Amino acid sequence: MVLQHVVGLLVHPRREWEAIRSERCTVSGCYLRHVVPLAAIPPVCAYVGATAVGWSVAGGDPVRMTAASALPLAVAFYAALLAGVYIMGRAIHWMAGTYGARADLGSCVVLAAYTAVPLFLAGIAALWPQPWLMMLVGLAAVGYAVYLFYTGVPVMMGIGREQGFLMASAALTVGLVLLVGMLAVTVLLWGLGLAPVFTPGA
Repeated sequence: MVLQHVVGLLVHPRREWEAIRSERCTVSGCYLRHVVPLAAIPPVCAYVGATAVGWSVAGGDPVRMTAASALPLAVAFYAALLAGVYIMGRAIHWMAGTYGARADLGSCVVLAAYTAVPLFLAGIAALWPQPWLMMLVGLAAVGYAVYLFYTGVPVMMGIGREQGFLMASAALTVGLVLLVGMLAVTVLLWGLGLAPVFTPGA
C-alpha cells in the first residue's frame, strides 16, 4: 500500500491524497509503514556514497569518509528525519484550527510524511555524491515536495483551496525554521566530535 501511494503521489497527486485521507492512518501506523523505511533511504545511500564512492572537486582524487565517522553521522541524519516529520506534523496540527481545519494529529503527521516522499527518494542520488548532481536532484525534490504540500493541505485538512493555500504557506515557513534549526544542531554536533574524518590520502 505504501508503494502504491508513493507512485500515486508522483503520477496523480490530487487523487492519491483523497485515497490517503480515506485510510485514516494513525501516527504509529504511518511511521511503521511509511516513515521508518523511506526515511532510511537518504542516510543509507549517503553512508555508502561517502565511504565507498566518494566525491571529487574540480576533477581531483575522490574524497571519502572513514566508516567510523560516517556511521554516527548517518544515524544522526536518520534520527533527524524521523523527528523532523513528527515535528512538522505537530506544527501543522497546531495551526490547523486557525484556518478552520478539524484534522487530528494522525492526519497532520501523514500529510508531513507523504509530502516528504520526493525528499526521501532524492536520497538515492547520494550513492554517487557529486555536488552538481546532489544540487539538481535536491532542487527538483524540494520543488515537487512543495507542490505536493500545496495540493495535499486542502484535502487532508478538509478546507477550501484558498484557506489551504494560506495554511500551506504558513506551514512551509515553519518548515524553513525547522530546517535552519537542524542545521544549527548539525554544527553543534560537529563541534562535539561528530565531525567527518576522511580516509588517508583524501
